[in-house]
Amino acid sequence: MELFKKLKSILKLTRAEHSFMLIIAVLAGELIVYKNNFPGYIAIIASLITPIFISMASFAINDYFDVEVDKENNKKNAPLVSGELTKKEALWITAITLFIGIFASIFINYYAFIIAVIFGVLAMLYSYKLKEVLLIGNIYIAFSMAIPFIYGNFVMTDKFSLPILIVSSMVFLSGLAREIHGTIRDLKGDIKRKVSSLPKIIGIEASAVIAAVLYIIAVVISFYLFVFELKFHSFIYLGFIMITDLIILYISIGYLTKKNAKFYKLSRNLSLLALAIALFGILLAPLTFFPF
Repeated sequence: MELFKKLKSILKLTRAEHSFMLIIAVLAGELIVYKNNFPGYIAIIASLITPIFISMASFAINDYFDVEVDKENNKKNAPLVSGELTKKEALWITAITLFIGIFASIFINYYAFIIAVIFGVLAMLYSYKLKEVLLIGNIYIAFSMAIPFIYGNFVMTDKFSLPILIVSSMVFLSGLAREIHGTIRDLKGDIKRKVSSLPKIIGIEASAVIAAVLYIIAVVISFYLFVFELKFHSFIYLGFIMITDLIILYISIGYLTKKNAKFYKLSRNLSLLALAIALFGILLAPLTFFPF
């Protein structure tokens, strides 16, 4: 019983459920570039293990550095705040999961290993310092949303696919817009913590406009993929992406007009839903495309 509680706390600390979306992104990247170039079952399995465990490590180390802030914000459900886990245990969990994630990439290829190492290091640096640096932390998070597609690309081939570059750009821009919205939501807390953020420098209105522009560019790219990229000639993809685009456009307009805590809370969940819908659309596109 005690072991079960400990495992439950570890899963809570590492946000293991978030790894599901990373797996979808990696698989989508692999399917987009697949052309009878199957790397083997071991490589495919390893390609899913790597993002799962590096993601777990990044969440664990983030809570390690944020424990005092979480206490101040009364996050009683956080394992390090509640005492379910100690800071020393969080460090061990970080080290073990990071090692497993990087070690698994050895069984894929050189490119996958390098990406895993670089991203693992960046995850540690983000939690330690980068998230406090103006825009750099936001850019890292947006990049972390796009990198699984790039990783999936290099699992299958040593050449960078143009469709992957376009998809990664779309996801990156959407992720950066979502992060900027997040800094608007967290403005009061960032002021107290003396964290540098875009709304603190240029104001809420200007930040909301920048986020809206980024989202609009991402929407344009999503339709470009359907029209011009062969493996995205899928009406299933189009259906998923249209739902996503409508959600993010609604969110963008809301940040320009509503500006209240109730909408901010709703927008956080809606943007996560939009991301999940888009991921499924991107995953299904190469499986259901029509060569018209």
